[in-house]
Amino acid sequence: MKTVLISLLLVFLACSSPQSKTAVDEKHPPLALHPDNSHYFLFRGKPAMLITSGEHYGAVLNLDFDYTRYLDELQAHGLNLTRTWVGSYREIPSSFGITGNTLAPLPGRYVCPWARSAEPGNFDGGAKFDLNRWDEIYFSRLRDFMTQASSRGVVVELNLFCPNYNDSLWLASPMHTGNNINSVGNCPADEPYTLKHPELQAVQEALVRKAVAELRDFDNLYYEVCNEPYFGGVTVEWQHRIADVIVEAERDFPRRHLISMNIANGRALVENPHPAVSIFNFHYCQPPDVVAQNWALNRVIGENETGFRGQADSTYRSEGWDFILAGGALYNNLDYSFSAGHPDGSLSGYVSPGGGSLELRKQLGILSRFVHSFDFVRMAPDSSVVAGGVPEGATTRTLAEPGRQYALYLHGGTQANLELALPAGSYVFEWLDTKTGVVVAGGNIEHAGGAAVLGSPQYETDIALGIRSR
Repeated sequence: MKTVLISLLLVFLACSSPQSKTAVDEKHPPLALHPDNSHYFLFRGKPAMLITSGEHYGAVLNLDFDYTRYLDELQAHGLNLTRTWVGSYREIPSSFGITGNTLAPLPGRYVCPWARSAEPGNFDGGAKFDLNRWDEIYFSRLRDFMTQASSRGVVVELNLFCPNYNDSLWLASPMHTGNNINSVGNCPADEPYTLKHPELQAVQEALVRKAVAELRDFDNLYYEVCNEPYFGGVTVEWQHRIADVIVEAERDFPRRHLISMNIANGRALVENPHPAVSIFNFHYCQPPDVVAQNWALNRVIGENETGFRGQADSTYRSEGWDFILAGGALYNNLDYSFSAGHPDGSLSGYVSPGGGSLELRKQLGILSRFVHSFDFVRMAPDSSVVAGGVPEGATTRTLAEPGRQYALYLHGGTQANLELALPAGSYVFEWLDTKTGVVVAGGNIEHAGGAAVLGSPQYETDIALGIRSR
């Protein structure tokens, strides 16, 4: 018996020793801005850009969605980002003409941070919500989703709120007074995110604090305050208040997460940014001049949604290459081939407003591998590298560390003889097929200075070029 007690004591001491605590403390810190170049990320000790083609944000709140199969599909192609809604907003089957919309769960299949009450009368036929009680089934699902994403190297953008694009979406919200037992949310659809209603604001801030507490230990995470706040009456003051709440909630954490704000559809100059915001996301910004427009912020510029430009893979492949090679660090195509019935992204024949397919995910994986093959934290957008030889109607984007490394994307035409302003030196170059990932041509350059003429092979739609000093 004495021997057993001693053994148990040793086990206890080992489990509670400083060494065990050190092992926990040595976990990777959360996704961060890279300390040497804050236009890019640092993730698990390595420079990172975030590139993906992801589902329509309902992975957690839709009980019919098998997110492990979804995350497996992202990992299979080297895609490292997904967006998901915390559940404060949901859609209905008719929303935006999306086939199999994951944000529009079937009746009885919607789960959100708030628990259902015993009182019937919710718009979907179920019980109303109690905004003073949390649904632990939901938070268990959220934590598991984060864990599964983490094990696959996928960063999660947790989007906290979304405007009501129309009255029908507000009438479907748990925060609408008709769907909760708390007499909260008795206001028009364009007022929930304005600081006008203290009782509603208190519910929202409590949700933010709860989410932040639940996810404090995940490194594969950043928070976005609100999706598309430029619709539905969302005020800047309200957005800044939510950012403040995140900061307050994490004040005593040893490690804090990045915060994103969604700035505009298209382009806009960011003025008077909130000091805690590190990621400025835009939607549908083609061409990607928004990156240069906001480069002086020295923060990440992202395009975290595109997908209303038809179904052609080439549209979103080229948009991704264009944005990332312009200096962006985050790109997400809204991929409509994912649905609850097809969590592996195999849905075809859909009539949604955008695209998404296995082939597109493969092609965006090629983009990710290409840019991650460079020491891109030492690079910056440089339009002066290509001095001539661009086919009529074509465009180029270049990231460069002059004299050492160049990543170039050419869109349009079928063959080019590019005039490149390279310093004197010895270089190796490779032309990459953006659709297959195959190096289709390459060689060496012994350059005395001035313009170096480099002819491309024949290509269809677009091609990439990598140049490195020897």
